[in-house]
Amino acid sequence: MSGPPDTRWKTGGMRIVSLAGGIGGARFLRGLKAAAPGSEITVIGNTGDDITLFGLRVCPDLDTVMYTLGGGINEEQGWGRDGETFTVKEELAAYGMEPQWFGLGDRDFATHIIRTQMLAAGYPLSQVTEALCDRWRPGVRLLPMSDDRTETHVVVADDAGRRAVHFQEWWVRLRASVPAEQIVLVGAAEARPAPGVLDAIRDADLVILPPSNPVVSIGTILQVPGIRAALEDKTVVGVSPIIGGAPVRGMADACLTAIGVETSAQAVLELYGSALVDGWLVAEEDKGVALDGVAVEARPLLMSDSAATRDLAAAALALAQSLR
Repeated sequence: MSGPPDTRWKTGGMRIVSLAGGIGGARFLRGLKAAAPGSEITVIGNTGDDITLFGLRVCPDLDTVMYTLGGGINEEQGWGRDGETFTVKEELAAYGMEPQWFGLGDRDFATHIIRTQMLAAGYPLSQVTEALCDRWRPGVRLLPMSDDRTETHVVVADDAGRRAVHFQEWWVRLRASVPAEQIVLVGAAEARPAPGVLDAIRDADLVILPPSNPVVSIGTILQVPGIRAALEDKTVVGVSPIIGGAPVRGMADACLTAIGVETSAQAVLELYGSALVDGWLVAEEDKGVALDGVAVEARPLLMSDSAATRDLAAAALALAQSLR
């Protein structure tokens, strides 16, 4: 199929909501901003990956979105700050401080220190995130999925026995090499959507699900009570994170296996379901994907450069507008 038509002129002034995890979601959002200039974009960010390290509260996905859209990201690796140094990390290691498998950089430490101080002073995470974004000016409204503390944990069994570890340990230290028996969002049942989340969804003209991890990014956000129900009343278009049976990036296949779902564009669409998703973008090699009630289109999905990323976002917007 030919590439999507340039529909940017149609999207000015629209209210768009996007759910996002880390690298893939953040890069897609850059394309979305380029494809919809003048639109009001609200990003609901995953906080299940959040972790406390060295007494500091770290929010990897929120920071990746903030740094990427604010021009401070390490472009090569897709996470962390550009021009980063690791003096503090090296000094902590010299003292034998653990964990040493999670590499916080010197510039990044400043963000986590400010966040932790504000949280300790009683500010909710949504207000803290807004304050941090005052510096970075990401061009979107970035909201955590919840101000309540939730953390994704993974149940594994290896030589050390059967135990639950924080998602970051499974993902970063173990590289998802130990099969997950369960992936659990601790605190999900008690969590409430952060202020502004449900209002943004209610007022949105359309919702885009970027090619983020469907289990531990998008799937985590959908577990916060009230968010999925609100989204089911809207026009929602998703972009498949799977191309030809393999993740576009990362280890989404390990997460899908843990919940008994095949690694395919078809299976991820069925995981989301037709009650949530109205339109679904897949790669050319997955053009046979189908689900009753869902409009499926095949497009180039690789975000190989800024133009390709913008065109992908434009295709998602065009499909959503056609379904409204």
